Amino acid sequence: MLFGMMDGYSNGYGMWIIGLIFWILVIIGIVLLIKYLWESGGARREQESALEILKKRYARGEISKEEFEEKKKDLL
Repeated sequence: MLFGMMDGYSNGYGMWIIGLIFWILVIIGIVLLIKYLWESGGARREQESALEILKKRYARGEISKEEFEEKKKDLL
C-alpha cells in the first residue's frame, strides 16, 4: 500500500513538471515570435529615403556636385 501511494505522488510531480516545461516552452516561443516580428518591422522602419542615399553618395565622393543637384531635382 505504501508503494502505491508513492507511485501516485511521483506521477503527480511528473505531470506538474511536464506542465511547467510546457508553459516555459510556450513563453519562450512567444518571446521569440515577438522578437522576430519586432526585428522584421524594424528593417522596414530603417529604410533610407532616396534623398538620404543620394546625400551619402555625394558625401563619399561617388558623385559630383552637378550630378547630385540633378538627381536631387528629379527626386524633389
